[in-house]
Amino acid sequence: MEHLTSTPTAKAPAERFTGDVHVNLIETPTEPARLAVGLVRFTPGARTNWHSHANGQILHITDGVGLVGTRDGQVVRVGAGETVRCPAGEEHWHGATDTRLMAHIAIVVGDGDGDGTTWLEPVTDAQYAAAGRDATQVRDLT
Repeated sequence: MEHLTSTPTAKAPAERFTGDVHVNLIETPTEPARLAVGLVRFTPGARTNWHSHANGQILHITDGVGLVGTRDGQVVRVGAGETVRCPAGEEHWHGATDTRLMAHIAIVVGDGDGDGTTWLEPVTDAQYAAAGRDATQVRDLT
């Protein structure tokens, strides 16, 4: 057993994120295991670039209100306690709304060469604004 009492907080790289995003890595892929887990905190308006994962991704929202969008235009508004599953290869993005912070635990299974993430271009301000207007939700998160 290994008891980890804390993990260092790092600013997420600007070439993969828009706005202020901070990450605490909980688990990194180490052979033979391939699990990567991180606590990611987004300030209002902050978001990932478009990206995909070789083996999919699970996002469990721990705090605040956020958005998750896909290339086909589907956008969901998510809140604390909710989980989103992004299938393998699906190009998507996620982040906070423009007025609320959002934190999630991101879980991916790596592909043997790291965490299996393919990073793409930033989500434009126009795409982000449209997502905030068009997001669907199952319950009222405001």
